[in-house]
Amino acid sequence: MTEALFTTGAATTEAAPGPAATAVWQRLRTRRSAIVAAAVLGLLIVLALAAPLLAALEGQSVNTYHDDLVDSARGGVPYGSFGGVGAEHWLGVEPGTGRDLFVRLLYGARVSLLVASGATVLQLAVGIAVGLAAGLGSRLADSLLGRVTDVMVSLPTLVLAIALTAVVPAGFPRPLLLILVLGLLGWGGTSRVVRAQTLTLRKLDFVSAARLGGSGTWRVARRELLPSLAAPVVTYASILLPSNIVAEASLSFLGIGVQPPTPSWGQMLSNAQTWFRADPAYVLLPAGLLLVTVLAFTVLGEALRTALDPREASRLRVGTRGRGRAGASRRIRTSRRIRTSRRIRTPRRIRTSRKEEKAS
Repeated sequence: MTEALFTTGAATTEAAPGPAATAVWQRLRTRRSAIVAAAVLGLLIVLALAAPLLAALEGQSVNTYHDDLVDSARGGVPYGSFGGVGAEHWLGVEPGTGRDLFVRLLYGARVSLLVASGATVLQLAVGIAVGLAAGLGSRLADSLLGRVTDVMVSLPTLVLAIALTAVVPAGFPRPLLLILVLGLLGWGGTSRVVRAQTLTLRKLDFVSAARLGGSGTWRVARRELLPSLAAPVVTYASILLPSNIVAEASLSFLGIGVQPPTPSWGQMLSNAQTWFRADPAYVLLPAGLLLVTVLAFTVLGEALRTALDPREASRLRVGTRGRGRAGASRRIRTSRRIRTSRRIRTPRRIRTSRKEEKAS
C-alpha cells in the first residue's frame, strides 16, 4: 500500500528541487496534529537522551534489584498501589525483580529509537543506491535490479529476521544485529520509490541540460536527482521508522531481539504477560509508549507527505478559496446567465416589432 502510494505519484516531483524549508514549515504549522506529533516525538527523544541524567536525579539505576519492594508471598507483586509508585520510584517497580520501571522505560526508548533509526538509515542508503542504479542504468541493469527488488519485497521479513537472529552467536551485540537484519531485508520499498521517481526525472529538461553540459551519470544523480528525491525519500523514511520500531518490539517480544539485562519495550511486554492481572501498570506503560510513538510518527509522516507535495498544497489552497468565495462565484454565474438570456431574447423582440409594423 505504501509503495503504491509513492509509485503511482511519481510524476508529482517537479523539475527543480523540492519546496524550500520555509514553505514546508509554513504548511506544517497549519496542521495542529503535526505540531502535536512533533512535540511528542521531541519530548520522547529528549527523555531518551537524558536517561542517565534522569536516572541519577531519581537516584535509581537500570539493573538494580529491590527485593524488599516486592511481595514474595504473592509471587513478586510490588507493594503499594499502582505498582509501587512513590517518591523514590516515580512509575513503580518491575514485578518479580523490583527494578525501577521509569528508568527501564527510558533506556528501552533509547534502544527502540536507536535500532529503528539505524535500520531506517541503512534501508534508505541501500534503497537509494539500488533505485538510482536501476533508473539510470541500462535496460538489462534495470530488469536485473528490478527482479532482485521484487524478491526482497516478497520475502517474509519477520520470519527471516527470526531465523537470522536465532543463528547468530550470543556474543554479537543485539542492537547492531537488529539494525543489520532489518536494514538489509527492508530496502525493497525504498528502491521501488526511488526508481519510479528517477525514471520520471531523467526525462526532464534540467537533467538533459546537465548531460549536455558534460556531467556523467553519477554526477547527474548526485547534483540533479538527489535534491529532487529528497521529498519522497524523507516522507517514506517517516513511514519506515514506526514500522521498524514495531519490528524491533516484535522480535524482542518473541525473545530473539534485545536480550536481558538490556531493557526493551517489546521485552517488557513479553515479561508482562504473567503480570497483567496483578500489576496492570507494568503492561500499560510500555504498551502505551509504543502506541504513542508509532502514532506520532505516522501522523507526522502524513503531514510531511502533504507539505512536501506541491499538488496537494495547491488543492488545499483551491479548496480554501472556493469556500471563501462561494457567494461571489454564484453571483458571477448568475450574471452570466442573465446576460446570455438577454442576448437570446433581444432578437425575438425585434422580429415581433417588425411584424407588427408590417401588419399596420
